Amino acid sequence: MRGIRTACYRRPISVERIEQLANDVETALHSGDSQEVSSATIGDQVMRRLRDLDEVAYIRFASVYRSFSDIGKLREAVDELLDHS
Repeated sequence: MRGIRTACYRRPISVERIEQLANDVETALHSGDSQEVSSATIGDQVMRRLRDLDEVAYIRFASVYRSFSDIGKLREAVDELLDHS
């Protein structure tokens, strides 16, 4: 939740929508067969939902989650976002 809230900071996204996103991720993860879920799986689920919710929040989350080391990596994420649109 903290990472999602940080990504959505000062974006026009309600607290309820942020909570729903987190609940949706949790529900999706609980519906799987695995007893354990990797942090990578959680991050991927959050990124997919943020991409559909708010592009700026998506890039913010992705920049931390993917640990962009240079502008080229950031550009790849933006290009991926544009290709998805």
